[in-house]
Amino acid sequence: MKTQIGGKTCYIYDCGSSDVLLIQLVDDHDIEVLDSEVAEIARLAGGKGFTLAAFKVDDWNADLSPWEAPAVFGSEGFAGGAEATLKYVTDQLIPQLTGGLDAGSDSQTDVQPHINMGAQILIGGYSLAGFFALWAAYQTDLFSGAAAASPSVWFPGWIDYAEKHDLRAGKVYLSLGDREEKTKNPVMRTVGDNIRRQNELLQKDPACSQCILEMNQGNHFKEPDIRTAKGFAWLLKEM
Repeated sequence: MKTQIGGKTCYIYDCGSSDVLLIQLVDDHDIEVLDSEVAEIARLAGGKGFTLAAFKVDDWNADLSPWEAPAVFGSEGFAGGAEATLKYVTDQLIPQLTGGLDAGSDSQTDVQPHINMGAQILIGGYSLAGFFALWAAYQTDLFSGAAAASPSVWFPGWIDYAEKHDLRAGKVYLSLGDREEKTKNPVMRTVGDNIRRQNELLQKDPACSQCILEMNQGNHFKEPDIRTAKGFAWLLKEM
């Protein structure tokens, strides 16, 4: 179902459970393959039900970056708007889906609540959206787990941040394509070393009950829907 929540376009898939909510941040390409992704999550999860709520992010560099940073590719830098995006998730999207918004709230739509109060919530995405999900797992204990598929852990300053902060979500799925670090871009080719370091940090973090790093064949653009599905499915099976 396509709807509007808090001024953002959202896609909601009811896959047999109102006790587990998957939240995904998407762009136009992700939206084109959402149907196949959801089907793959259901297949890989072995019958575990869930509801997936995906919302469109119009400006990834601005809205998914945790702090300002110069351009890494092209000419567009990063505006550091992730905090506002997370606030949308915690203060509008989730309350709307659980019926937790006041009747007079401007964020209310005609969407009926899909998720039970107290449901387990998993957040995930691909590329910069996967990076946002990983960052969000350090910000709040609202999420039971994060699926960071090919996350942009090359982001300037990220590993320093992760080394100094503790995780607040219990489970994290990390993945990367085995050709992603084979690039001429000096910043982006750090992604391999950085994701291995990220995995080491999570393995040692007492707040992280389970973590996995899965390597996929191919570059960054190969089967993002399947890679994201694998992340969510792993989290569902580990619940």
